[in-house]
Amino acid sequence: MASAALRDTRRRIRSVEAIKKITRAMELIAASRIPKAVARVNASKPYTAKLIEVIETVGGASSADATHMLLEQRPVNTVGVVVVAADRGLAGAYSSNIIRMAEQAIIEQRQAGRDIVLYTVGKTAQSYFRYRNYRIERAWLGVTDTPGYGDARSIARTIMEAYASEEIDEVQAFYTQFRSAITQVPTQFRLLPIVPPEATGERPVVNYEYEPSPAEILDRLLPRYVEATVFNMLLEASASEHSARRRAMKAATDNAEELIRHLTVQANRARQAEITTAITEIVGGAEALAESGS
Repeated sequence: MASAALRDTRRRIRSVEAIKKITRAMELIAASRIPKAVARVNASKPYTAKLIEVIETVGGASSADATHMLLEQRPVNTVGVVVVAADRGLAGAYSSNIIRMAEQAIIEQRQAGRDIVLYTVGKTAQSYFRYRNYRIERAWLGVTDTPGYGDARSIARTIMEAYASEEIDEVQAFYTQFRSAITQVPTQFRLLPIVPPEATGERPVVNYEYEPSPAEILDRLLPRYVEATVFNMLLEASASEHSARRRAMKAATDNAEELIRHLTVQANRARQAEITTAITEIVGGAEALAESGS
C-alpha cells in the first residue's frame, strides 16, 4: 500500500496534468486566432490611409478656411482617457502594462490640475479602476476578443459627443500596438482634437474638386476618421491580446511539463524507498525465522 507522501505526490501529478491540458488548449485557441486578428489589422489599413490622404488635401493650404469642432484646439481643463485592455485574463502582463501606463498618465494629469473622465474597454480595465475608486464614465465589455466596427462607432461617438459639448477638452487613448507575434508595445496617443496630417510628399499630389464645400466634407470625413482610428486601435489590441495569451499559455504548459517531470522523479524515489523498505523487512523477517528455527 502506498504511503501518504506517495499518494499526495501522485495526486499533485494528476492535478498538474489536468492544468496542462487546459493551458495547452488555450494556447492552441489563441494561436488559431492570431492570423485572423492580424489579417483584420492589415485589412483596415488601406481605408484609414485613404482617409488620411483626403484629410491631408481638404485640411491643407487650399482649404485653410475649413474648420470643424473636432479640430478645435482649446485650453485643456478636462482630459478624457480611453483605456483598452482585455475582457479575460491569462494573457501575461498584457493588461497590466497598459493599465499601469494609463494610471501613471492620469496621476500626472491630476498633478497638473486637470480633471479626468475615464472610459474603459475590457473587463480587466474596468475592474482595476473601479476597485481603486476611479469614476468610470462608461465601460465597454465583451469587445476585445473580436471587435466589430459597431463597437468602434459606439466608442468614437461617445467621446466625440463629450468633446463637442466641451465636457472634455482632450482625449488620450491607451492601447497595445501590434508589431509582431513576439512584440506588442503599450502605446499612448492623442485622439482628440484631431491634428490634420501634413502631406509628406511620399504619395503623388491629388487635386480634388470639392462638392459640397470643404467644411461639409470635413464634417463627414473627420467622424469617420475617428471611428476608423478607434477601430484600428481595437484590432491591434485584439491581435496583441491573442499573441500575449498564446505566449503566456505556452509558458504555463512548459512549466507544467517541468513540474510533472520533477514530481514523477519524486514519486519514483518515494516508491523505490518503499520497495527497499519492504525488501529489508522481508529479509529481516526471514533471517529472524531462520535464527529461531535453528
